[in-house]
Amino acid sequence: MRRKLISVAAVSAALVAGMTTTVAAQTPAGKTTPAADTATALAGPAEAAPSVPAERLIVGYKPGAAEATSDKAADADAEAKGKEAGENLGFQRRLGSGAALVDLGDELSTKDVSTVIAEYQADPQVAYVVPDRLNKPLATPNDTEYAKQWDLFESTAGMRVPGAWDIATGSGVTVAVIDTGYVAHSDLAANVVGGYDFIADTAVAGDGNGRDSNPADPGDWTNAGECGSGWGATTSSWHGTHVAGTIAAVTNNNKGVAGIAYNAKISPLRVLGRCGGYDSDIIDAITWASGGSVSGVPANTNVAKVINMSLGGGGSCTSATQSAINAAVNRGTTVVVAAGNSNANAANYSPASCANVISVAALGRSGSKAYYSNYGSVVDIAAPGGETRTTTADGILSTLNTGTQGPASETYAYYQGTSMAAPHIAGLAALMKSANSALTPAQIESAIKTNARALPGTCSGGCGAGLADAAKTVQAVSGGSTGGTTFTSTSAVAIPDNGPAVESPITVSGRSGNAPSALQVGVDITHTYRGDLVIDLVAPDGSTYRLKSASGSDSADNVTTTYTVNASSETANGTWKLRVQDTATLDTGTLNSWKLTF
Repeated sequence: MRRKLISVAAVSAALVAGMTTTVAAQTPAGKTTPAADTATALAGPAEAAPSVPAERLIVGYKPGAAEATSDKAADADAEAKGKEAGENLGFQRRLGSGAALVDLGDELSTKDVSTVIAEYQADPQVAYVVPDRLNKPLATPNDTEYAKQWDLFESTAGMRVPGAWDIATGSGVTVAVIDTGYVAHSDLAANVVGGYDFIADTAVAGDGNGRDSNPADPGDWTNAGECGSGWGATTSSWHGTHVAGTIAAVTNNNKGVAGIAYNAKISPLRVLGRCGGYDSDIIDAITWASGGSVSGVPANTNVAKVINMSLGGGGSCTSATQSAINAAVNRGTTVVVAAGNSNANAANYSPASCANVISVAALGRSGSKAYYSNYGSVVDIAAPGGETRTTTADGILSTLNTGTQGPASETYAYYQGTSMAAPHIAGLAALMKSANSALTPAQIESAIKTNARALPGTCSGGCGAGLADAAKTVQAVSGGSTGGTTFTSTSAVAIPDNGPAVESPITVSGRSGNAPSALQVGVDITHTYRGDLVIDLVAPDGSTYRLKSASGSDSADNVTTTYTVNASSETANGTWKLRVQDTATLDTGTLNSWKLTF
């Protein structure tokens, strides 16, 4: 029997009600005052998604706390905090990120939940407490052959993929598809390697058990009302298989469709089932996919260098999810996510609004933002996502199954959604990593943005750097572009708070001709709120190249990364400058050093 679910809206209200003076009021551009720069301030109203069920909390403890490493201590802490609500709370399991998953019990009222959350927030050893939210696939399903894959090659809004295949095809790269799992398909099977079923809740899993090593998709069909009031019956989507086909369907095999990185491998990780999937399972999948350790799950022998997450839900990125993403990126895994299908600001959706991801908006066949696609400043890039409302063939064609409930016969179908746009970028990231294995996630993101082309159409609200160009991007990063001659400035320059731009020069000499199409710009900046910063590279002739824009949602410290710039139109020799400006109040920083590698 399913337990009573507490609305996340109620949990959100409890989070707000339970706040103390450690959580400061909001200031312009989404910043918090210095008092809120503590970990406890992470539990705010933006941490919760409205109108989705929650029955567990994700609790992050500060380093050094016994509960951060001891399951017994975390269980005792949950029991103690539950007594105030008269309920038997309990530690359920340790997430791969180190956070504790705490069960809220069977019959908690909103008042009880508020009391429990207040207890956690008042504990100085607790870094954050957030609801275990339910995420859903981000696609609108619809209905074989390469000629139908306009998204790869058409001159208007295609991603110019064929031009990249002379350089790279994805060999040596594994892409983790964190989704509904995988249903057998002969046009994809040769590229599928071991994955895992991370769905712990058997009611969501729909396969008769909890977590196991079999990521097979049994179907995610539902009955009317099964996922909430007003929910209509649905057929199985086979969503993860469609996404996987776009990335790495077998190519040159005289059948079906072509995958973007058709010699890459797909590791299917199942997190979405009946009615969606929980943050806690997704966090563990992110951790495991990138080579991290998850309690009770065998070590991953197919560590992914790229993760695709075509999923999401309402509410901005939580601290728990962000922590898992940061750890994955630090291990060298690029994380690609769908922007969302609500025709709304992606800043209000997760994981689209998380930092350290490549957030992807969807374009229709005309090159304009698809009518459903989310948009905004957190979007990094746009890619074909299709629009099927007028013509089915304007969608994205990929591998699928005919089963309305359980698996039946393999087929191909057109879908639309940012779920379809994201795997285009995941496939491109796999091509790039195949062409140049030394690329970091930051370099991959930068090169995709730098080498994008202007949108063929329009995007009200912002679709990132433009339409991704696979051929240009892969060409730019190929040939070991992270090496070469390096020119460095180590003279520290103070960055004034909300003040004028500062510049640091580097004089380049002894080079011939123009700068490369993959000029590496290494930046080391100390700053207490990097979202304030706008960073530009200024060429000797005064031309500017935007490396980073300001973002009110990027509250992390420091900028330590390498950007890739197509500077092939610029003369190499001369004085180059790095221009940095702080655009909002309360934080300052220092440009410690920067370098150019030709």
